[in-house]
Amino acid sequence: MSTQSERRANGIDLLRTLGGGSYDPARAAEAMVRRHGALGTFAIDHVLGNLWSRPQLSRRDRSLIVVTFLATIGSADELKSHVRGALNHGLTRSEIEEIVLQVAGYAGFPMAMQASRIVDEVFCTIDGVDRQPERHEAKAKDDPVRWTDATDVLGTLFAGRTAADPSLARANIVEALGGVGELAFDWGFGELWSRTVLSRRDRSMVTVAILAILAREAELAIHVPGALNHGVTREEVEEIMVQLTVYGGFPRAVEGMRATRAAFAQLDERSV
Repeated sequence: MSTQSERRANGIDLLRTLGGGSYDPARAAEAMVRRHGALGTFAIDHVLGNLWSRPQLSRRDRSLIVVTFLATIGSADELKSHVRGALNHGLTRSEIEEIVLQVAGYAGFPMAMQASRIVDEVFCTIDGVDRQPERHEAKAKDDPVRWTDATDVLGTLFAGRTAADPSLARANIVEALGGVGELAFDWGFGELWSRTVLSRRDRSMVTVAILAILAREAELAIHVPGALNHGVTREEVEEIMVQLTVYGGFPRAVEGMRATRAAFAQLDERSV
């Protein structure tokens, strides 16, 4: 049970940590309510004071998920705000850029390129410069290395239930998915998933968040168990769906929760 005043206080505290001292959070809350009325009230008291204040995920992890949501759906203005908030909640610049890379794989390069431009703009504003330093290229990999790395990722994602031989592991996914399987194995798992800037736990959380906001239930059936294999708890996976209520709406959150619990049920049946 909570009171309205408690939720307002929690919301103001969230504004404090999101803003990192760049503004007065109490005045910001008042301004939001004056400008947006009931929408502003619910944004402070429900979104920040209730949802964001739930203890099931750290503020750092909620920022990880929310930046993912916003980049995936192309919400430019909100993404700008939450990139700053994510830095204040403990995410590094490299981790934020890595979220965008994962979005490229699971929501498409157009969304990722737009998000990358927004992230770059925020970094430039913070630094007071017109352009960020040049980035380094991704590590160059020939196919044998990509295939070995992909097999390692699949081994942890599926808890050892895939072929240990890279040629066989690749052949299996290509047989099932054709050219899509080739690209998924070679680039998706062999390059994108094998990067170490994000832990596999975090990368699984990002992937589940993308699939949830896009309502990809069949893929959630694969990646929810994979997230558990990568160290995400059941409670944390469900909390991604709770966070989705605000950023993707209740219908998607309901579908995401149903898909999540169906995946849990299958795991439980398998273990009996």
